[in-house]
Amino acid sequence: MRIVLASMRTAFLEAWTNRRSFWLQVTMMMANDLVWIAFWVLLFNKVGDVRGWDARRIVLLYAVLTTAAGLALGLLANSRRIGRMAVEGELDPVLTLPVRPLVYLLTKRVDTSLLGDLIFGPVLFFTLAGPTVERTAIYIAGSLASAAVLVAFLVLLGALTLLIGGKGEQSDLGFQAVLIFSSYPLDIFGGATKFMLYTAIPAAFVTGLPVRLVDEFHAGTFALLLGGAAFISLLAAMSFKLGLRRYSSGALWTRA
Repeated sequence: MRIVLASMRTAFLEAWTNRRSFWLQVTMMMANDLVWIAFWVLLFNKVGDVRGWDARRIVLLYAVLTTAAGLALGLLANSRRIGRMAVEGELDPVLTLPVRPLVYLLTKRVDTSLLGDLIFGPVLFFTLAGPTVERTAIYIAGSLASAAVLVAFLVLLGALTLLIGGKGEQSDLGFQAVLIFSSYPLDIFGGATKFMLYTAIPAAFVTGLPVRLVDEFHAGTFALLLGGAAFISLLAAMSFKLGLRRYSSGALWTRA
């Protein structure tokens, strides 16, 4: 645990070393988020409600999405790099340490720009998403579950590189897919696509269910969200552990 805490501290200090660059990246990400919010608000103000979604709900969706992305991809930036790290031999030194490899890897790097999401999300929620005590509590719980799903999904894809090989492209493709689908209201999808968003690409657990819960809490929906987060987290941890058993170093010196 001490090594993990030290790793997190080092990651933050590295990100904070160049403060001008730090705040520039954070500000640029927040500006990017603001542009997307403006686009959706203008769109819904022009076309009206779409399958029960309006400007207010899309603001809530982006509050959850940016908060979860800030947690999963800002604080735990290596979640989307595990496959690539395996290919480049970056896992080798970690496996010699007396720590849980996955936990250590996830806390080893901070993505400065995505910390802008972590700031933007709560600010957006508390200014435009109608916060109350109940809604705030559900928003926090939903965002944490959403972040857990996002991290687990990316770890699972990284573990696929360990299991079946490749250059880590599984994580890149999966990241783009889940981010794109999570950025749109869940209810605009139907049939096989919507089923896919509850299974193969768990975007429904990243934004769809958390937003639904904040708007109208149901114990069954909350249990589904927590159960889905727990299941994919367990699956990711088991897959990563199994992948390590099959791991063959990608370091250049081992290929000579």
